[in-house]
Amino acid sequence: MRKTILVLGSVAAAALALMPAAALGGARAASTHTVSLEHFAFRPATLSIRRGDSVTWVWRDSREHNVTFSGLHSRTQVHGTFTVRFTRPGTFSYRCTIHVAEGMRGRVIVH
Repeated sequence: MRKTILVLGSVAAAALALMPAAALGGARAASTHTVSLEHFAFRPATLSIRRGDSVTWVWRDSREHNVTFSGLHSRTQVHGTFTVRFTRPGTFSYRCTIHVAEGMRGRVIVH
């Protein structure tokens, strides 16, 4: 009897390991999305993501830029990256404080 229970437990564990994550209540791996800073613009300017996802801003311009949210900002730089993980839903607007007059604004919509 004890051997049967151990075998059934092993079979159940193996079957559970083979199930897709979606079958277990929608669990999924977080994604990383990319926004480029180039030609005085964020590309894409609006990005829709899921809660738990990250956004990486990548400098691809020869001018200094920054990524500035209310209470959160990157370094002002010419090259490099800046990553933020979004843990709550909402719309998060940001800007380059150096080039905001040129319209360098963006937003992340987190579902």
